Amino acid sequence: MTDFTEQDLDGSTFTRVSLRGARFEGVHLTGASLREVDLSGTRVRAAYVDGVRMTGVEVKDLEIYGEIVRLVVNGIDVVPLVEAELARRMPERALMAPSDVAGFRTAFETMDRLWGETMTTARALPVESLYESVDDEWSFIDTLRHLGFAHACWVGGVVLADPKPWHPLDLPWDEAPEHEGVPWARRARPELHEVLALRRQRRATVAEVLDGVTDAGLARKVRSATPFLTDAEDLTVADCLRVVLNEEWEHRLYAERDLATLAGG
Repeated sequence: MTDFTEQDLDGSTFTRVSLRGARFEGVHLTGASLREVDLSGTRVRAAYVDGVRMTGVEVKDLEIYGEIVRLVVNGIDVVPLVEAELARRMPERALMAPSDVAGFRTAFETMDRLWGETMTTARALPVESLYESVDDEWSFIDTLRHLGFAHACWVGGVVLADPKPWHPLDLPWDEAPEHEGVPWARRARPELHEVLALRRQRRATVAEVLDGVTDAGLARKVRSATPFLTDAEDLTVADCLRVVLNEEWEHRLYAERDLATLAGG
């Protein structure tokens, strides 16, 4: 099998070439032109898509999970339609973009309740299932560990300006750059009660932040004290808390989806 690593193939032409089962990681396809290609079974993860135009395509089965700003299908921007349907299915979603302290308290309390329901589902499964990956995604335990990292990064590292907010069980996203002192225990198998204890600590930190801030204080400009987000400008306390809420919301949905698969065998 040919290995193209650390090579510059800009402008290359691939005509009547088989790339079945090929793996593309850290690859720039900016400006690439794909014509008469078969993308059946393709899996795309952690990709940035901007300005992509697809014409004359046949889409028989396509699923997209992610942050979608604009998606036009046959001349219709479907994002507003999707947003409206999500709001209908999950009324609590409207609470996840608060602008005042009371709204943030309500949002985090709502997430506590929703995660409590998810935990009931998780505890009904065999313990080993909580370490099992579905479709190459994080296991349930790893999802909780990643949320610990999100709290540490955005609340500890930015809002509280702590240069070392990490816990050994924190799990960065898969494509995160490695930094000295940042936990990277990908294969750790902590017990559920250990991960939940850390989540309670991180939730208590959020509560302390909200207890010590006013509505005006939510607009305070903050900068990251860790190696992450150092180029992020004009961040406010409210911005950081909303990111954590979004992480909690979206990853709970992923967890619910995968738990349902595991429960179904």
